[in-house]
Amino acid sequence: MTSREFFYLVSNMRSAQTEYFKTKDRAVFRAARKLENEVDAEIRRVKEILRDNDHSSEMTLPPH
Repeated sequence: MTSREFFYLVSNMRSAQTEYFKTKDRAVFRAARKLENEVDAEIRRVKEILRDNDHSSEMTLPPH
């Protein structure tokens, strides 16, 4: 996912959350939760990439 795609995903999530808190509509709640799960999955994915990159860069450093 690109940073632009992530931005729009988060923006849509926040809009759905705001709409839910205004209306308490169950369908809106389900939509907001679905978007939250997508955001959470993307955060997990990027954290894993960053963690892998951090570990690989540590392994390539010469010994001191």
